[in-house]
Amino acid sequence: MDFRFEAELIEWRGPAPYYFLPIPPEMVDAVREVAADVTYGWGMVPVEATIGASSWETSLWPREGGYLLPVRKWVQKAQTMDVGETATVGMRVVSRGGRAANGTGPTM
Repeated sequence: MDFRFEAELIEWRGPAPYYFLPIPPEMVDAVREVAADVTYGWGMVPVEATIGASSWETSLWPREGGYLLPVRKWVQKAQTMDVGETATVGMRVVSRGGRAANGTGPTM
């Protein structure tokens, strides 16, 4: 299933900073519907995401009844995104097809 949305880049500090785009609340139920078929544990949902000319594979993180889309540092740099800025995202929920969580391995 394909999604398109706008969200503000947030930072979550831990041992290292992580950057996310929250999935808009009005889309959470639609994501949850398809997530049951593709989740691989802990509620993680594999997706392909695109911002501008940058595309990557990752997994949505469940958080407080919603989901967060991790944004890799190279995507932030390529799209010149800073915390607090809004990004337009194209996102597709996908099956990992036997690939490891880092995107490597066989595709079945």
